[in-house]
Amino acid sequence: WASKDKSSKKHVIEVREILNNIQSLAFIAFYEASLFTYHFASESDDPIEADMPESPGAEKHDKEKDRRDSKKAKAMKPSTSMDSAEQKKTKHKLKKLLTGRPTLQTVKDKGYIKDQVFGCALSSLCQRENTTVPNFVKMCIDNVENNGLSVDGLYRVSGNLAVIQKLRFAINHDEKVNLSDGKWEDIHVTTGALKMLFRELPEPLFTYSLFNDFVSAIKISDHKHRVQSIKELVRQLPKPNHDTMQALFKHLRKVIDYGEENRMTTQSVAIVFGPTLLRPETETLNMAVHMVYQNQIVELILLEYESIFGR
Repeated sequence: WASKDKSSKKHVIEVREILNNIQSLAFIAFYEASLFTYHFASESDDPIEADMPESPGAEKHDKEKDRRDSKKAKAMKPSTSMDSAEQKKTKHKLKKLLTGRPTLQTVKDKGYIKDQVFGCALSSLCQRENTTVPNFVKMCIDNVENNGLSVDGLYRVSGNLAVIQKLRFAINHDEKVNLSDGKWEDIHVTTGALKMLFRELPEPLFTYSLFNDFVSAIKISDHKHRVQSIKELVRQLPKPNHDTMQALFKHLRKVIDYGEENRMTTQSVAIVFGPTLLRPETETLNMAVHMVYQNQIVELILLEYESIFGR
C-alpha cells in the first residue's frame, strides 16, 4: 500500500520499479468500497482478478458489522461497479502503464543514466576512459603510495563504510575528486573503495573462464612448472585485465616492502585480495577449498611477480 505522504486517498497501490538509480513510481487509485477486486492486465481478454487482502481479524466481524457493510456496499454499488466497457478501459490503461516503460538503453540515450565506474565491466570502463588501467585504480594506488604505505593494517583494516559509499557516489557521478582532501584523508577509505571496485566488477579480474585453469595450475607440484603455467594463464587475460592486474600487483609488492611498518605480509595481502580478485562463476560446496586456492594463486603471483610479468 502507498504511504499517506504519497497519496491521501484510500486503497492506493504503489508500483515501484528500481532501475539502477532511477525510481519510476505509478499510483493506481480505486474508489473506496468494503468489497471490491482489482484488475491487472493480462495477455488474455479477461482480466485477472485478485481479492484484496483482508485486514487482521476480519473473520471476527459480528452480525451488526456485516449488516452495515452490506448496506454500505449497496449504497455505493452504482459508483464502484465496473461494466464491461469500463473494465476494458481500465485494463488497457494498466497494460499501457506496465508495458510502456522505456528500455535501459533508451534511458541511457536520454542521459538519465550515465555510465558509472563501480559495477561497470572492466573492458567497457577502460574503453570509455581510453586506457587499459581504470583511472580510479591509478588514483587510489598513487594516493596509497604517497600517503599510506606505513599505515598499520593497510588493506586489512576496514575504512568507514559511509565515507566509502560517499566516495563511490562521487566517482560514479563524475565529480571532481581529490583523495588528498580532508574528507577522504583516512587512507583506509581509499583502500576500502579500491577493494570495493574490484568486488563489484561484473566479472572478476581473473576471469570466470580461466578460474578452473588457475586452480589446476596452482595444484601443480613442481614449482617451476607451476609458475610457468600461471604466467601463461595471465598472458591469456584480456589486456585491460592483464594491465590492471600488473599495476595492482606491482603496487601490492610495495605494500609488502613496508611490512615492518604496516604489518602486511605476502600471505596477509593474499588473504585480503584472494576472494576479491578471483572466484568461480557459480558458487558450490567447495567454497572453502576454493578460498584456499584463491589465496595461494594471489600469493604466488606476488612472490613471482618479476617472472610472471617479465618478458
